[in-house]
Amino acid sequence: MTTVGEALPELVLSASVRNIVATALASRDFQDVHHDVASAQQRGSKTIFTNILTSNGYCLRYVTDWTGPEAVVKKAAIRLGVPNYAGDTMTMSGTVDAVESLTEGELVTVAVRGRNSLGDHVTGTVTVLLP
Repeated sequence: MTTVGEALPELVLSASVRNIVATALASRDFQDVHHDVASAQQRGSKTIFTNILTSNGYCLRYVTDWTGPEAVVKKAAIRLGVPNYAGDTMTMSGTVDAVESLTEGELVTVAVRGRNSLGDHVTGTVTVLLP
């Protein structure tokens, strides 16, 4: 049984150049700011940075790592904050925000946060159905 207020264990993710480029390409995001340092700097960034699809994926992974493989993601609502630049690390944290008992299981909403050295990179909620 899941409890409102329950804290999830933290997850530390490295924002390596390789990881940022690979996840941008895997999500078919070919914007040069995610793989070309000079282009990113020309546009005012310190270096390349994580794309939104990857940030969303990290939020989903974080919650489903906690729930296990039986969970079904029902909804994700995220908001980006500061960039997640190459060379930094992001620490994911979260707490159970709501639990609803249904015939088919529990509908659990987790408030998530991904924080790096600049502040909150991503915040939001992920809702999963637990059988």
